[in-house]
Amino acid sequence: MRAVSLLKVLILGTMLTACGMLPQGEQNYPKTEDERDAERFGKVTGEDGIVLFGGRSLPRGSEGGTGIGVNTYLWRASLDALSFMPLSSADPFGGVIITDWYSPPQNPNERVKVTLYVLDRDLRADGVRAAVFRQVLSGAGWQDAAVDPRTGTDLEDAVLTRARQLRITNLNRK
Repeated sequence: MRAVSLLKVLILGTMLTACGMLPQGEQNYPKTEDERDAERFGKVTGEDGIVLFGGRSLPRGSEGGTGIGVNTYLWRASLDALSFMPLSSADPFGGVIITDWYSPPQNPNERVKVTLYVLDRDLRADGVRAAVFRQVLSGAGWQDAAVDPRTGTDLEDAVLTRARQLRITNLNRK
């Protein structure tokens, strides 16, 4: 008796399971507009998920801006330009890079800190700004010192030059 009941349950379970087995992509009910949109647009984060340093396509006509809030080439070039300094913070969505204090080996009584802002999703000359801070060591400890205004401009130019190189390299690969 118990074996017959168990056999009935197994047969019924197999039949119910088979009802839901349709070939992939086929459904036996009409799709709602939301379901059609979900199929057409895919995941919330896109097919590739969140992409930090490039991707297969460029969304909405922005150059190199896939997945992050700022231009990818400017972001990568900024990281390259500041690679010799220790990073305190890097926010690819807000476009802010903050370094920690760095003392050059040839001058240990001086240290600098940089805050770099990537301002745009497009590769433009005004898409990056750098704020450079400098301190010198005196008898009373570290004291703020003047920074040559050309220092920030030179850093911005270095970032823009590197960003152009990265873009050209990427275009030549395609």
